[in-house]
Amino acid sequence: MLTLNQIHKTFYANTPDERRAISDLSQTLNEGDFVTIIGSNGAGKSTLLNLLAGTLLPDAGDIHLNNQNLTPLPEEKRAKWIGRVFQNPMAGTAPNMTIEENMMISLGRTQKRSLFRGMTKKKREQFKEHLSTLEIGLENRLNTKVGLLSGGERQALSLLMATFTEPQILLLDEHTAALDPSKQELILSLTRELVEKHSLTTIMVTHQMEQAIDFGNRLWMMDEGKIIFEAEDEEKDKLTVPDLLSAFQEIRGTKMANDRALLAK
Repeated sequence: MLTLNQIHKTFYANTPDERRAISDLSQTLNEGDFVTIIGSNGAGKSTLLNLLAGTLLPDAGDIHLNNQNLTPLPEEKRAKWIGRVFQNPMAGTAPNMTIEENMMISLGRTQKRSLFRGMTKKKREQFKEHLSTLEIGLENRLNTKVGLLSGGERQALSLLMATFTEPQILLLDEHTAALDPSKQELILSLTRELVEKHSLTTIMVTHQMEQAIDFGNRLWMMDEGKIIFEAEDEEKDKLTVPDLLSAFQEIRGTKMANDRALLAK
């Protein structure tokens, strides 16, 4: 169970540029929940993921995963519980290192062992087995530098690396936004497959409302650092894009100021 209790985060506090990014946010996610998050630019979506990952620490409030208090822990200390994939396919991997070396780094985040001394024939075969599940031929390219991969291949590798160590939480920060439509379909299909395979509690930020509706069992709409609308299970299944746009306008009294949110696909 993941619990967020009265989380606050303000940037540039006590200056003319002060901006409250997250305001008194409290939520509980049960094991296996898949939450999609939508909202205008600056709504606090990515800030929330950064707080969960430990990239940022909250100004107030606490975050618990089961019996573990994550609140004071930096990002590297949370890595054994939390996997993450970023919007930019260039992020989350080392371009000048090989696929094999990147996978060893990912494994090293959860196990105390040297990068190179830890490599064994058995581990190499395990990496090949994991890569073969992607069905894009990366299992035959272990010695290829990641910087030579296409954006879709690199994002598929990032997704695999974020899940093959079996974390408890998976954070997806617009992880298909920088890809062309065909690669988006590949990554979304892999996302669904890996989340189901590992029974991961997942939080996925997206600007595409149809993605938010199609994926997961819960949906949050954020604005000005707060969750202003949420739906789950049967209520979520019945939602349409016009429903979400109407909900935003009704709650905030204005249209959603983000053209990308209107994209159907």
